[in-house]
Amino acid sequence: MEKRRHRKRYEHGGDARYLTFSCFRRLPLFGNDRIKDAFAEHLEIRRQRDGFRLIAWVIMPEHVHLLLVPAPTQELPPVLRGLKEPFARMMLKTWRELNAPILSRLVDSRGLTRFWQRGGGYDRNIVSEHELLEKTEYIHNNPMRRSLVEKATAWPWLSARWYAGDRGGPVSIDPLRP
Repeated sequence: MEKRRHRKRYEHGGDARYLTFSCFRRLPLFGNDRIKDAFAEHLEIRRQRDGFRLIAWVIMPEHVHLLLVPAPTQELPPVLRGLKEPFARMMLKTWRELNAPILSRLVDSRGLTRFWQRGGGYDRNIVSEHELLEKTEYIHNNPMRRSLVEKATAWPWLSARWYAGDRGGPVSIDPLRP
């Protein structure tokens, strides 16, 4: 059995973190708009509960990008667990109740049913304003790069809408500058 590698996380209080986590086997588990809506609502609930600053976010069909700053006394692993585990349990429970065909594609080599890809995703400490702006732009351009929309603000599951003045979405963010 292959030994699981763990990415070293560097916890520096107040650092923004650029995160990417993918659906199991990069399947488009967020292909359904209601599932994207549900994750966006879950993201806002966790943002309020855990007290992290959310600077930018996007939900893509098979992955999520977040740019956030954990609360000063908080480390990132519990934030990620709070975002990922409850949502995965809810979705898998729903799919089991519906006897959804996707379930057969979500079983790993150990026989466990998964929503998220194992391995922790991508995590980068952001230490400069330039990098913060660069990552925000990358997040906001993601749906256009994939040709899902013509302009970023046309993608409903994206913080670019907030920056453009649309405060009606399910997720509140903290702007780049307070």
